[in-house]
Amino acid sequence: MSTAPAHSTAPQVHGMFDPATWTVTYIVHNGPGSEAAIIDSVLDYDPKSGRTQHASANKVIDYVRANHLQVQWILETHAHADHLSAAPYLRAQLGGQIGIGGNITTVQKVFKGVFNLEPGFKQDGSQFDHLFKEGEVIPLGELSGEVLFVPGHTPACAAYRFGDAVFVGDTLFMPDVGTARCDFPGGDARTLYASTRKLLSLPPQTRLFMCHDYPPTGRAVAFESTVAEQRARNIHVHDCVSEDAFVAMRTKRDATLEMPTLILPSVQVNIRAGELPPKEDNGVAYLKIPLNAL
Repeated sequence: MSTAPAHSTAPQVHGMFDPATWTVTYIVHNGPGSEAAIIDSVLDYDPKSGRTQHASANKVIDYVRANHLQVQWILETHAHADHLSAAPYLRAQLGGQIGIGGNITTVQKVFKGVFNLEPGFKQDGSQFDHLFKEGEVIPLGELSGEVLFVPGHTPACAAYRFGDAVFVGDTLFMPDVGTARCDFPGGDARTLYASTRKLLSLPPQTRLFMCHDYPPTGRAVAFESTVAEQRARNIHVHDCVSEDAFVAMRTKRDATLEMPTLILPSVQVNIRAGELPPKEDNGVAYLKIPLNAL
């Protein structure tokens, strides 16, 4: 891979909001016919029936094909706890490599134990096509991306910077929503504070794209902000909030939050790079629900 990312360009960013999971999937590219990356895709999953569908992913495919894009990367900002990834389906339809931050191995080790996964489940990240290192450059045609490790929500969280656009995953939300929780296994509020300052030390005009939006009553869904806006108005980490104050707030708030509806199915699929668990001898794949474990 090349060694010097270019941050002078302003890539085109197309966001697709999934109302079922409050998730935004992004396609970043340099115009029709160019190379593209897909970030944080969604596999439709009905927890009542256990059925999966590809309606959300097919919208991504339609956009890619309509714009004659060449998918090089299918990126995950972390192993999501609120939706299942459609990365393998998109790779089969569009090509590209599935990539995630290298610390996914830490998450795999924790959750292999939580779910008591099959002995053959590897904890080395080999389910993904590529594990990124901190600062690694992501080649994408005339665009060039950079990997920023931003742990705290999970140990494996990474943000992706393409030109003036940064895809922050769950590290930050819109200013009136704040920041991600830190009470999942391996999460840490003090670490998250450091990650937010890392992002908010980028140039003020840098565009920040959220993985989710949970809008307060009366506000429409939104998922693009700037460093300057976050530093001025983020209710959890604006410039007047100290590290100790943030940790106290985050710890108190996290203690009141319910677990995400899809955390158990999502995590055990997403640590496999979006692949479903191996089918059993009857030809059916099963998800595990550990009792009293989280």
